[in-house]
Amino acid sequence: MASIVAVIASTHHPFYYRASTSTGEDRPPFADEWVRKITAFRETLTRANPDVLVMVGSDHFHQLWLDNMPQFLVGKAPFYDANWYNEEREFGLPRMLLKGQEDLSAHILRAGLDAGFDLAFSNELRIDHSVTCPIITLRPEADLPIVPIYTNIFAPPLPQPSRFVALGSAIRKIVEEWPSHLRVAIIGTGHLSLELGGPRQFGPHGPDPEFDRKAVEWIASGDLDSCLREVSLESLHAPGNATHGFMDFMLMMGVAGPGAKADYVDNLDLFHTMEAYFTWYPNGVPA
Repeated sequence: MASIVAVIASTHHPFYYRASTSTGEDRPPFADEWVRKITAFRETLTRANPDVLVMVGSDHFHQLWLDNMPQFLVGKAPFYDANWYNEEREFGLPRMLLKGQEDLSAHILRAGLDAGFDLAFSNELRIDHSVTCPIITLRPEADLPIVPIYTNIFAPPLPQPSRFVALGSAIRKIVEEWPSHLRVAIIGTGHLSLELGGPRQFGPHGPDPEFDRKAVEWIASGDLDSCLREVSLESLHAPGNATHGFMDFMLMMGVAGPGAKADYVDNLDLFHTMEAYFTWYPNGVPA
């Protein structure tokens, strides 16, 4: 059977690529510290030596819109075009072409349906920065096949937070039952407190530092009980109008498992948001 060699959760700031590659007067003052943190975080995936990446993210209304919005979707294409024109224009992200792992996609889709999750699928999925940013930060060679899984965090009605956790738990079990010798890393990206287009967007840190503090503690300690007790679809409006992306972090807590303490934790306060990075090694920290 397949082995899960790493479970990784992070934010996906679209300006990292531009900040890290800028030089001279164009290089922001926080870039060097950010690059140092990402370089250390990247090593947590490198040392796990995966063969396949399962990538959990959310489409930012690029391909999926209100005329057809699945709650959970599995990509099952041989290749994925990645990044859209506005992401090139606004964030400086490069166009990418990523290879898919069709066998694992089919396995997750079939087993997920059998486990009670009515998963949608796409054979022509084009992915955006929720998937490409963690690839740029964690595996810039972009040389490993992927299985993208999209969640709906933007277009109500949204699934309940508990459903995200349950799906995460199911994904882990399904991947562990995949009849393959391959080594799999499951990577998910979301948000802590986040405001987009609102009055709290451009502060010196995230719009709700207290929520960010608690969120990092929940994730790092694997405290799903406290997280589920305090987080609801209604409560997530208060920390910022885009904070529902935190449910993708909750999904990854479901993958890691209740009470699973992260083996690697780091964060960085940036303008308007806190970046956060977590890694778990289900089979122990690699030598």
